[in-house]
Amino acid sequence: MPRRWTLSLAGLFYFARLVEQNLRDVPRGVIEAAQAMGASHWTIVRHVLLNESRASLVLSATTLMISLLSYSAAAGMIGGGGLGDLAIRYGYNRYQNDVMIFMVILLVLMVVVIQTVGNLLAAKLDKR
Repeated sequence: MPRRWTLSLAGLFYFARLVEQNLRDVPRGVIEAAQAMGASHWTIVRHVLLNESRASLVLSATTLMISLLSYSAAAGMIGGGGLGDLAIRYGYNRYQNDVMIFMVILLVLMVVVIQTVGNLLAAKLDKR
């Protein structure tokens, strides 16, 4: 398997676990009410489970994106390419502290932007 797919594959399994946890957090009474009204399994999944857990799913996707960003930066430190590789190769090894500090600030800003957008979107989708 090519190396470029390993991070995506790890992220896929991680996101599946996060989705499972979010769907388990939907109150059982809501599911039972849909069953009492005669909803099929597909209708329950589509209209009840996914609708009730929208905000949590967005926050889980936000967590996944930030985790993959940190994994890719860490992989870059050991030769995997990307921003971590740039920070190590040009900033640390060549003693160009300005490059290394810029890369760290860029990574922090990316995390802040991803988290802020995720929080705003989740707040907009939250029904409470």
